[in-house]
Amino acid sequence: MARAKRPGRRARGGRPPVERELSAGGVVVRDGACVVIVPTRRAANGSRVLALPKGHPEPGESVQQAALREVREEAGVDCDVIGPLGDVRYWYQRDGVRVAKVVRFFLLAYRGGDPADHDHEVEEARWMPLAEAATALTHPGDREMATLALSRAGDVE
Repeated sequence: MARAKRPGRRARGGRPPVERELSAGGVVVRDGACVVIVPTRRAANGSRVLALPKGHPEPGESVQQAALREVREEAGVDCDVIGPLGDVRYWYQRDGVRVAKVVRFFLLAYRGGDPADHDHEVEEARWMPLAEAATALTHPGDREMATLALSRAGDVE
């Protein structure tokens, strides 16, 4: 893992320092639908975000375990892992530091639970048809993962 650099300190070539960040998430599939969430955190412009559940692994937790935990916490459902779905990669800046973020997604089969049983980080969790999620999700990477899950929905049924 890359060594953290102090904010404001310049890397070689005058670029801001870079940190790497890993998160894990899942596309929970049941009967052609997936669970989507509206986090309590708003977009930079103040609008609501429609997203897939995801978050950071805790110490000692595998990426797959983190995906299952985050889905349970944010979307209120328990799942089984069908397999890896893909990675979403993007950059953002935090406190003058460039962050290279990777979110590893898994295709998940619904096992039980209710999206209404989500945690405090989420305003709402609900089922949405996968085809609709592939166009309605706020972030392009989430839309891409919903599209991939739609193409693999037969793996879950």
